[in-house]
Amino acid sequence: MAITLAELQEYIQDHDVKFIKFSFCDVFGHQKIISVLPSVLPRALEQGIAVDASRVEGFYKPGDRELFLFPDTDTISLLPWRPSHGRVARFYCHLQTEDGEPFAQDGRKILRDAVRYVRKRGLRVNFGAENDFYLFRTGEEGEPTDTPFDSAGFLDEAPEDKGEDVRRDICLTLEEMGIEPQYSQHISGPGQNRIDFAPGPALPCADNVITFRSVVKMMAARSGLWATFSPKPLLEEAGNGFRIAMRPTKDGEPCADAFLAGILQRFLEMQVFFAPQEESYQRLGTFGAPDSLSWADTGRGSLLRRKAGGRIELSAADGAANPYLCFALLLYAGVQGVEQGLALQPASGEPLARSLRKAQARCRESQFLRELLPQEILRAYAGS
Repeated sequence: MAITLAELQEYIQDHDVKFIKFSFCDVFGHQKIISVLPSVLPRALEQGIAVDASRVEGFYKPGDRELFLFPDTDTISLLPWRPSHGRVARFYCHLQTEDGEPFAQDGRKILRDAVRYVRKRGLRVNFGAENDFYLFRTGEEGEPTDTPFDSAGFLDEAPEDKGEDVRRDICLTLEEMGIEPQYSQHISGPGQNRIDFAPGPALPCADNVITFRSVVKMMAARSGLWATFSPKPLLEEAGNGFRIAMRPTKDGEPCADAFLAGILQRFLEMQVFFAPQEESYQRLGTFGAPDSLSWADTGRGSLLRRKAGGRIELSAADGAANPYLCFALLLYAGVQGVEQGLALQPASGEPLARSLRKAQARCRESQFLRELLPQEILRAYAGS
């Protein structure tokens, strides 16, 4: 249930909030921010805050019409790295047109619609995420360099692992923001790290991914470092994966096999949304990243893994992916598999696209995607 204005005003007063950040994402999942004073909040809840949609990537709108940000009041959170006096809070926002209609290209709206779609069919799907990132040193003027923060390897400890303190700061900050970290470790690449957090419903989990990326970059900057989630920041080292875990149930019973089969059936069409950059295709087929349409119960080189407890893990996404669109497409593909009663067949081994151009071509040919996504988003990802 949405928090009321009176409750928000009490929260703002109790926590000495002086600025409120209204957050939304462009179609590629890049976070955008507008800061407002608390006195503006009543008007924002009633009328929204106007933004120029034509200047946001992928928000193709004719003329000079504006979009309006309406705060999702359930998502209010303090930003722990800001001052304790005169604090800063943040909302994620819904986007509406001037006509008061939900904005079609809003990733949060697309994911909300997908969640409603699967719920009407008796399905529930929880999501989890593992995010890889690199820490690099910065230059004399604070500019990013290509020098990793350390030369440690998989599961190394301090002093070889120099990222331990940064990961600790990230985990403590996430906890303060209501996000529960589960695992923190150094992984394969020099300066490469991974943190995952507790699973949950699709929309809060996607919001948490965006928050996580922001917290990582902020805590790295506070330590004089540069953090990146880019798919392959070092050509000869492991890329940054974004592993997506799912636990689908239908009428309370696991339905992982049919759900997994539905994803396999549609993944080649959807691949560009999980690997949206040229750099993404340099990661595939290296250091355990998948390169074929495959599934397995064990081993980390498959596209999909079937795990204990009716869970599924997808390993083809990378740090450039928009979690809202990825989660929505997985829901639609998975529920299609359940509704069609698809049996899980042996892996075909069909190659994944190994270039952005090939993945875009498959996307343009997909009737499945044309029925689900606005033309503007398909144009942004595939040029269609």
